[in-house]
Amino acid sequence: MSIYATLWRLQFPRYGDAYVGCEWVDVLAQGVPAHVGTPTPGYGYESGDPYAAFLPPALRIDDGTPEDELRAVVFVVSTTKKGTSRSGQEYESPPLVLTGAEYAAMPFQVLHDRLCTTLRGDRPGLMMEVFGADGTRTLVFENGSTIPGPPSKKDERSDDSG
Repeated sequence: MSIYATLWRLQFPRYGDAYVGCEWVDVLAQGVPAHVGTPTPGYGYESGDPYAAFLPPALRIDDGTPEDELRAVVFVVSTTKKGTSRSGQEYESPPLVLTGAEYAAMPFQVLHDRLCTTLRGDRPGLMMEVFGADGTRTLVFENGSTIPGPPSKKDERSDDSG
């Protein structure tokens, strides 16, 4: 049984920047309910939190933290492997892990930007995509470097205007 509940699944640019012809990946938001690992008696974790090594601190379920709160939200690319030598519930190198409170308070644009930055890694961010009159495209990055954009796919629609 998994400790995660899938909150959503969205496509993000594979390397953090969207441009014509970029590769996309599915990113999943995996919620961990507040009761998972809780020190609150009666939830089965009286001997300790088996997930403390890879999740934010466990929550105490009481008047201030209802059972339906989230302890954490773990963001993974759909191909991310689950299960490590430490725990079968741990994802290998998730791009981002937030507490439930951080996730609840974060505007989606901020979350989107953080995920894209993480997916980008140490590569410079895309600043603009330049479209030439001859059909060429150039990607221009924050550090001033440029690369040719991927070739455009031929428009396969026919012109039946007559």
